[in-house]
This record gives sequence, C-alpha cells and structure tokens, in this order.
Amino acid sequence: MIAQKHENKFFLLLILFLSIQNIDAQSIYFYSLEKKNNNFDSLVAAANNEAVDTVKAIKSYKIAATYFTRQDFGNYQKYLKQGLENSSNSPIYRDIGLYYQSLMNLTKPDAANILEKDFTNIESLLKKYKSSEAKRIRIIMFQNKALFRIMQNKEVESMNIITNQAIPLAKAIGDNELTGALYKSIGILFYNAKNYTKTIEYMGLVENFLNKLKKQTSQSKAIMGESLLLKADALIRESRMPEANTELGKTYSIIKDYPESNFYALYYCTLGYYYMKQKNYPEAIKLFATGLSNAEKYKNNTIAERIKLFEGQLNSELKEYEKSNTILKEVYKNTPYQGNKQEVLKELSKNYTALKDTTKSNLYAEQYINSFDSLNAVSIHKSIAVLEAKYRKSEKDKELAQKQLEISKKNKYMWILGFASLLSSCFIILGFLNFKKNKKISEQREINLQQTIKEIQQREELTLTKAILEGEERERARIAKDLHDGLGGMLAGVKINFSTWSSANLEADQHKDFHKILNQLDNSVTELRHVARNLMPESLLNFGLEAALKDLCEFYTRKDLTVIFQAINISKNTPLSVQLNVYRITQELLTNSVKHSEASNILLQCSQYDENLMITVEDNGKGFKEEDYRKSKSMGLYNLKNRIDYLKGKMEINSDDEGTIINIELNTNAVS
Repeated sequence: MIAQKHENKFFLLLILFLSIQNIDAQSIYFYSLEKKNNNFDSLVAAANNEAVDTVKAIKSYKIAATYFTRQDFGNYQKYLKQGLENSSNSPIYRDIGLYYQSLMNLTKPDAANILEKDFTNIESLLKKYKSSEAKRIRIIMFQNKALFRIMQNKEVESMNIITNQAIPLAKAIGDNELTGALYKSIGILFYNAKNYTKTIEYMGLVENFLNKLKKQTSQSKAIMGESLLLKADALIRESRMPEANTELGKTYSIIKDYPESNFYALYYCTLGYYYMKQKNYPEAIKLFATGLSNAEKYKNNTIAERIKLFEGQLNSELKEYEKSNTILKEVYKNTPYQGNKQEVLKELSKNYTALKDTTKSNLYAEQYINSFDSLNAVSIHKSIAVLEAKYRKSEKDKELAQKQLEISKKNKYMWILGFASLLSSCFIILGFLNFKKNKKISEQREINLQQTIKEIQQREELTLTKAILEGEERERARIAKDLHDGLGGMLAGVKINFSTWSSANLEADQHKDFHKILNQLDNSVTELRHVARNLMPESLLNFGLEAALKDLCEFYTRKDLTVIFQAINISKNTPLSVQLNVYRITQELLTNSVKHSEASNILLQCSQYDENLMITVEDNGKGFKEEDYRKSKSMGLYNLKNRIDYLKGKMEINSDDEGTIINIELNTNAVS
C-alpha cells in the first residue's frame, strides 16, 4: 500500500511538472494530446544538425523534456547532457539547464522537499537575467511550487504564489499561454472549494487568453480542453445545462483530432455526468463505459476512479443499491483522495438507509461526519476568496494608476510645450507669474486626484468586505443545508428504521432500554438541527429580524441566566443583507456576554428610527478592562468590527466590575 502511494505521488508529480512547458507531445494535468511523432522527429534531426551552440542547447533541452514525459530516462539524460555541453559558454542557458537537470529528483522518495530547495536556488540564479526564456522557466517553477502547496493541503499559500509571483511575471513577458494556464490553476482551487461560480469565471478568462494566441499548439489546446471541461462540470453542478452542453461541444472540437489520447476519458466522464444529471441513464451508462475503457487502457487511475464514483451514484439513483455499494467500496479502497472517500461514505450511508440496514447506515454516517472539518474548510475557502479579491483589487488599482500616469505625462508634456511657446512671446515676469499660477492649479489637481483615489480605495474596500461577508453567509447556508437536509435526514431515517426493527425483534421487557437509546438519537437530531438553524436562522428568513432576535434570546436563557429582549419599531422592510449582519453582530455580543461575563441578567434592546438602528446589550457580570479588549486578536471581535464598519456604524463600550454596557449605532442604508 505504501509503495502504491509513492508510485501514485511520483506519477502525479511527473505529469504536472511538464504541464506548461513549450514542447511537443506533452502532458497536461493527468492527460495528454499526442498525434504522430513527425514534429518530434523533425526537432531531433534539427537539433543534431544545428550549428549554433545556444540554439542546439535549447532544442536539446526540449527533446530531453519530451523523453522525460515518456519516462525514457536514458534518452532524457543523453539530450540533457548534450544541452549542458552546448551551453557551457552561455551562463543563461547553463543555468536554465539546471532546471531540467533537477527534474531527475522526481524519482527520489522525498521529491517535493528536494525540488523545493532546487527551485529556490535556481530561481535566484535566473532572476538576474532579463531573457523571456529565463522568466518563463521561473514562472514554471512558481507554478510547480504552487502545486506542492496543494499536495500539502496548503491551498491558501498556493493561491498566494500564483497571484503574487507567477501571474505578474507571465503578464510582464506577454505570454498568454502561460497566463491562461495560471488562471486555470486559480479556477481549479475554486473548483476544489466548491465555488463553481468563480470556477466558471476563471475558466472563461483562460479561454480569453488562449484565444489571443496567433497559433494554437498542442499544449494550448490541452490547457483549453481541460478548462472547457472543468467549466462544463461547474455549469452542470450549477444546473446550467444548455451552457454546459455548449462547452462540451467546444471540447469535442478539440479532442476529435486526437482519437488515441486519454484526454478522451475525462471528456466521456464529464459527458456521462451531464446525461446522468439529465436522468438519461442508458446514455450515461454507455458514455461511462467508453471513458472507463480509455482510462484503463492508458492506466489513468484518477479518471477511472472518478467514473466509478459516478457509476456508483448512478446505480443508487436506479435503486440498484447492492451494485452501487460494490462499486463504491472498490473506489474507497483504491482512491488516495480524501474528497472521493467522503463522497463514497455519504453514498454508502444513503444506500444502507434505503436497504434498511441501520447498523451499516449509522456506521458510514459516523465515518462521513468524522472525515472532514467543516470549520477548517470554511476558513480555507474564505482565505482563498480574500486573496482572490485582493488580487482583483490590485489589478484594478494598477490599471487606474497606469491611466493616471499616462494622463499625467500627457498633461506634463502639454504644459512644457505651452510654457515654451509662452516664454518665446511674453516678458519674463509674465511668464514667471503664469508659471506660479499653473503650479497652484497643478497642486489643486494633485489634491483632487488623491481624493479621487481615496474614494476609489474606499469603494474597493467596501466591495471586498461585502464579498467576504456574502461568501461567509453562503458557506454557512451551505453547511446548514448539508447538516439539516443531508445528515439530519439520514439520522431521522435511522431512527425510523430502529423503531420498525424494535417492534418486530425486541421482547417487551427490552423496550424501555431501547427507547432510551432512541431518545438519545432524538436529542442528537434536535441538536444537529439547532446547529443548522444557528448557522442560518430560519426565523430570520421567514419572519424577519425581530423574531430571529427573540428566538436567539430564548436560546441563551437558562435557569441561572435571564435574557430579556426589547424591540422598538424594527422595520421588516430592511434589506436581508443588513438584517443578517445585525443578527450576526447581536449573536457575537450575546455569545461573548454568556461565555465570559458570568452574568445572571442580560438585556438586549434593539430600536430603529428611519435609517438608524440602535443595539444595546447590558449585563450585570464581572466586566473587563478596556486594554484587554484593545489587545484582543479574537476572530469573533475582528468579524464584529468588520460588520460594524461595513454598515458605517460605531460602537461604544462601558465596563466595570458591576457589568458591561455596549451601544452600537448602524446605518441601514449603508449598502444597497
């Protein structure tokens, strides 16, 4: 099993490392586009007959890389040696050769760490060259570092490398193919985070950059094909079937010229998924069979597992649960990917619930719950969204600064020309006075420009905050829906099955103890649904802010704690986004008071007058020092301040050993 894991990891690294190099017949992610070897044979002949050493060196490197993708290490080392020999008098090509030489470390057990050090050293050598070829190799190494981070489950670091290091360099050299490949990497990060809207957006950007190429290479076609398929997959998951069908058609126009490529496997996998979602099961079964045959032929285990997972889900939809379970268990046994394992556990629990096997259903449901950390996933996905929003803001700022610079230069040249003309026809003193006047105008314009930039920055910060808060609420809603509709439904089904089984199999004297277990299961379902309501309160969506706050106060009330709620003139016409933020602010205040104050009485008062909404929370607890609050780095307090700033509000805190009073004033018209 360990050997198999190592082999899979090596294969993944091997096919990723050469995914964006400008060579013929190369791999892209986990598939390749190859025709006949005429172009490759021509490249070999040209390299052997080349008279110029540096040209021969770079051609030799490309040939070596091609042999590397085929795992022909004998020829790889032969042409790598030839390239290094021909670059002995050229420092830049000698240093580029070090990159190709480092790829042999992929065969070592600790490949990722070794290559990480190699790339850092090589990048420092190549950084001094202005050559586009040297910069291109640096970009490839940045992307490979980003891939390492994904393999280490460090998606946020991966996003940071792509947006802050790789993409700016790719745009600087005007390489649209590399830029498209990097945008595709961002799209994949959003796909893994289940943010399909962003996936669709970035795969569209990939297509835009690749369409700018004067000539499409096999590499650019492979990048385009993968981005179109991922976009189609995301559209299917968003139930945008006509658009998904269009993207699948574009993909076929690319792969039809490569009938022997295992690119076919992923295409037929996605096409089968499309027909499965359309409830056209016979067509989906046929397409999955075609894709699986291709994947097994080319030993593409990743796509084969994906197809089998879909087949398991399809048989479950056809109510062929035993067949579905057999397929799913095989996938679980062989897949190294946590996401696939989670999907399998979820499907197995549903299947055994349908088969009324409560023991196994409960077992797989428990394994599914323990297989992931939702809060950590929310944090990672939120951080990725923040980095992406900052990157987009930075891009807009750069465009604005460039435009302003061009305008400033143009104005500067015009003033110089005007001043020279004026100087030639006027007295020196009049020219001097005119210069003074123009200087004042220029200073005023500079002040106005700075003010405009400041306003733009404020708008961008508001947009960023809005994106973060909306993303957080969407993630809360998604988790709440999964818990309530998915796991809650499963547990309810388990309870029903237990009740049915007990009436037929238990003696009368065993019913009392058995019903204690059912009551515990009942309490678990109640607690789970309470958590789901806390993530996204139904009372807020159905009855408005006042009802939601009342429910919140009742929740915190217990024997040793009284929570009193007073509502004054709360409008039901306040925008839902504002109501949600007010609810989250109040929830954070009450949570802190209950957790830290040791109070026996808490008063929550919420009042609204026109566009102003006031929140007051008063308790009789032990209070706290203001300096402790100022120094706190709590995520809850950070979110609280963020939401108050978002609604253009202000907060006042008075606390001593007799209790704490917090007053907050918000503007309900702060956002539209």
